[in-house]
Amino acid sequence: MAASLQSAATFLQSAKIATVPSRGSAPLRSTQTVGKSFGLETSSARLTCSFQSDFKDFAGKCSDAVKIAGFALATSALVVSGASAEGAPKRLTYDEIQSKTYMEVKGTGTANQCPTIDGGSETFSFKPGKYAGKKFCFEPTSFTVKAESVSKNAPPDFQNTKLMTRLTYTLDEIEGPFEVSSDGSVNFKEEDGIDYAAVTVQLPGGERVPFLFTVKQLDASGKPDNFTGKFLVPSYRGSSFLDPKGRGGSTGYDNAVALPAGGRGDEEELSKENVKNTAASVGEITLKVTKSKPETGEVIGVFESLQPSDTDLGAKVPKDVKIQGVWYGQLE
Repeated sequence: MAASLQSAATFLQSAKIATVPSRGSAPLRSTQTVGKSFGLETSSARLTCSFQSDFKDFAGKCSDAVKIAGFALATSALVVSGASAEGAPKRLTYDEIQSKTYMEVKGTGTANQCPTIDGGSETFSFKPGKYAGKKFCFEPTSFTVKAESVSKNAPPDFQNTKLMTRLTYTLDEIEGPFEVSSDGSVNFKEEDGIDYAAVTVQLPGGERVPFLFTVKQLDASGKPDNFTGKFLVPSYRGSSFLDPKGRGGSTGYDNAVALPAGGRGDEEELSKENVKNTAASVGEITLKVTKSKPETGEVIGVFESLQPSDTDLGAKVPKDVKIQGVWYGQLE
C-alpha cells in the first residue's frame, strides 16, 4: 500500500512539473482526460496554471485525489485480508479438480488438497480381490512434535507447531497393489509416486524442526477401519550435502580443521560432526477408511503417522513427529 501511495505521489509530482510554463512562455500540452479527472476546464487540450490562485486550487484537488486513492487502497487491503481469513478452500471431488484450468487452481490452495467423495458409503464396500491402487494422496492437517515443554517440571509431550513450509507438503500420485481378502482385511504396498516432501515446523519455544514427510515403501495391512504399516524414512540430507565447514558423507573434508587430539572425552561429539550418517530410519502409519464409492473406485479416510525428524546427518538426536491428516485413493 505504501508503494502504491508513493507511485501516486510520483505521478502527481510529475503532473505538477508539467504545469510549469517553458521559457518560451508557451503552455505545456495536457490531455483533456487529466484535466477533467482533477475538475479543471481545458481549452484546446491546453492547461495553463499560475502560481497563485490556480495553483492553490490545483493542489487542493490533488490532495483530495490522494485521499481518495488512499481510501481505495485501504479498502482493497481489507478485502484481501478478509478473503485470506476465510481459511482453506472448499474440498473438491477428483472430477471437479480435473475440470478446472491452471489459472482457476493457481493460488487457491486446491493443488495442496486431496480430493473428496460426493456420496458413497460410510463403510468400505469393495468386494474381495486384487486391485491396482492409483492416485493415492496423503494430506497432513496437523503436525505435532514431542519435545520439552515450555512450562517448568513438565514432561516431554507432543506440542503444537507452526508450519514454516509453503503449501507443498501433500504426497500425491502414489501407486501400488491393493488387496482385499475374503475376511474383509486389506493390504496396500506403496511402489511409486511423489512419496516424500520436505517440511519444517516451529515449536512454541522457537526451535525449528525439519523432517521428511514420507510413506516410502509403505506396507500396511489390517481391517479397513484400522490398518497399519511401517515405511522408510530417508535421510533429510543426501550423502553429497556439505555442511558449513565443507564436511560431507561422500565428498568434502573428513574433519573441520585437522585431526583432533584424543583423550579429552569429546571424541564421540567430534565423530558425530565429522562422520556423516545418511542411514534411513523407520516410521509407522495407521490408516482408516471413512467413506468409499465402488461405482467410481474411490476411497477416502484419515491417517496418523509417527516418524523421526532430521538428524543433521547423525549429529543430532531425532525428535518424534506425529502427523495427522486425510487421504484419498482410487482402486481399479
